[in-house]
Order: sequence, then C-alpha cells, then structure tokens
Amino acid sequence: MAFRMAADVIVAIHFSYVAFVVLGVPITIIGGLLGWNWVRNRWFRGIHLAMILVVVLEAWAGITCPLTTWEKEMRGAAGDANYDGDFIANWLHDAMFFQAEPWVFTVGYTVFGGLVIAILVFVPPRWRRQSSPFE
Repeated sequence: MAFRMAADVIVAIHFSYVAFVVLGVPITIIGGLLGWNWVRNRWFRGIHLAMILVVVLEAWAGITCPLTTWEKEMRGAAGDANYDGDFIANWLHDAMFFQAEPWVFTVGYTVFGGLVIAILVFVPPRWRRQSSPFE
C-alpha cells in the first residue's frame, strides 16, 4: 500500500513537471502578447528553461528520467504492473495512441527546448527589478 501510494505521488510530481514545461510555453506567449508582467519574471523563465533543458539533456544522453525509474521501482515493490518506456513517451502513447521510436521523442524534446529558447528572445524576461513609479 505504501509503495503504491509513493508511486502515485511520484506520478503526480512527474505530471506536474510535464504540465509546467508544456503549459509554460503558451502561457508565456499569451502573456507576452497581453502584457502580463509576471510572464517576464526571471525566476519563472529561468526555472522553465532549466526544466526543459534537463529533459533534452536526458534524451540526448539516453538517460531514463529518474522519476520514471523511481516510480517503476515503487510499482514493482507494490506488486503492480509496470509500463514500458519513458514516462512522457508512455503518457503520449496513452493520450494520443502514438507509437514511435525513442529518437522521435528526442527530436520532439529538442524542438520544444528550442521553442522555449526562442520565446526568451521574443518575450524576454526582466533581468532587473523594475522600480515603482512611487519610489
């Protein structure tokens, strides 16, 4: 029971990670167009960039995400069935019934990482704290 619960918590964390990376792109684009200042926050943008770079580097190095490995170990310890492949690849398969070779996902992650970097140019983050007009 504890292993199954731990595996479920890991999946929730993993899903949150993926959601932040994926949703960060359209939110930043929309926010840039609508003038939302918070999408230019350097911490938000730096964390977003770092998170996708971790995914890209793992894919290029052929490393399975540690969250995937840890979840599979917890599921195995709980006696549950595991799935094959990486978390994101499995999630995409379940969401879109899409099967592809691992290199396809590596290319996809890389292109998505390039998009995040491009958005840094088109919706640049604020690097300095802007002073208030009342200061």
